[in-house]
Amino acid sequence: MPPSSLSLTRRTFLGRSAATIGSVALVGGFPSILSGAPITKTLKIALVGCGGRGSGAANQALKADANVELVALVDVVEDQVNTSLKNLQSQHPEKTKNVKKIVGLDGIDQLLKEDVDVVLLCTPPGFRPEHLEKCVKAGKHTFCEKPVATDVPGIQRFLAAAKEGKEKGLGLQSGFCWRANYAERATFAELHKGTAGKVTTYYGTYLAGTPWVKPRKEGWTDLEWQLRNWLYFTWLSGDHIVEQAIHTVDKMSWAFGDVAPIQAVAMGGRQQRVESEYGHIWDHFAICYDYPDGGKGFVFCRQQAGTYNENADHIIGTKGYCKINGFAKVHRITGENSWKYDGERPDMYQVEHNEFFASLRKGEPLNYGEKLAHSTLLGILGRTAAYTGKVVTWEDINKSTEVLAPTAKLEWNMKLEVPPVPMPGRTKLV
Repeated sequence: MPPSSLSLTRRTFLGRSAATIGSVALVGGFPSILSGAPITKTLKIALVGCGGRGSGAANQALKADANVELVALVDVVEDQVNTSLKNLQSQHPEKTKNVKKIVGLDGIDQLLKEDVDVVLLCTPPGFRPEHLEKCVKAGKHTFCEKPVATDVPGIQRFLAAAKEGKEKGLGLQSGFCWRANYAERATFAELHKGTAGKVTTYYGTYLAGTPWVKPRKEGWTDLEWQLRNWLYFTWLSGDHIVEQAIHTVDKMSWAFGDVAPIQAVAMGGRQQRVESEYGHIWDHFAICYDYPDGGKGFVFCRQQAGTYNENADHIIGTKGYCKINGFAKVHRITGENSWKYDGERPDMYQVEHNEFFASLRKGEPLNYGEKLAHSTLLGILGRTAAYTGKVVTWEDINKSTEVLAPTAKLEWNMKLEVPPVPMPGRTKLV
């Protein structure tokens, strides 16, 4: 499909959002192996990307259904596979008896020759479009961690694969975990029914410390060093506004009913983390998104050691104010119609997998492909506005042709330069 037919314009997204985005996609033609598959059918799971989040997702998938087994672990380095397998076997000895270890840059190609039903895609997000494309072609259901791409051509590629998967009846679960949190669901339901009036302003924070960094070891090639420190290279992570604070961007979108914004203006930079081990990404962003009908969304995020931490959502409506701090279990609305959440609080990561596997058993696979792409593209829009120092519209970002990944085929010993740090006013919108 040409890129123009895949881009999420404001008009097409507004038309789709009410009917499909964030809802269960019920489509025909499910793979016969899972069409109403009884509990006696063992579902075979494979994990691609054996880091902490990937291993966590595999643990939750193994808990989500009584009759599942892990059949393969895939990563580019063996130590990651071994660590993940050891941890998973200690927790699920009966479900991890026959796990194949697959190591290499072509690991997903080797995996898809195996007998597997559900693939957990948890590598650095730069690989997500290609991996989903291959899984859909092979007829596999997928769990996709957020975000789903690091550039707009990647978004378009992901959307094309997601569309094909939906037509085939394949499940595609989202890694935007707050959408599965009971307290968040109840709070946003209250907002959408008008408890705080019309939402006019969203201010969200993801103020964090500096994540891990792995010092380069003797013998590591350029590619291995970048892969092991993928957070700090935009072709792999998209920068931390796209990789980590994308959760806040997603909740902003949720607050405004998942309509597309008009434009974004932003600032940020690289202030504390200036050493070479931090690649070329920034350590702070401040973004303003302009929404139809005058709504404004503000997202502030940073990754700086020794600073104040906060991960919260402040939402102002015409009749009240809503504060959410999921980790602190704060979910309340004050104003004309005060409200507070006091319901159940199950593990949102587990809920994601419980609901996904239940949908597969029922023969009505969840499919959140467009939603995953939309929220990711919002993050890319904010990053681009910050990097360029320009006002970037929704139409502008959908036309971007910039590809961040190396143009050459990935080879273990290839030479990889670190790109320059983006500079507002000089970095161009491509």
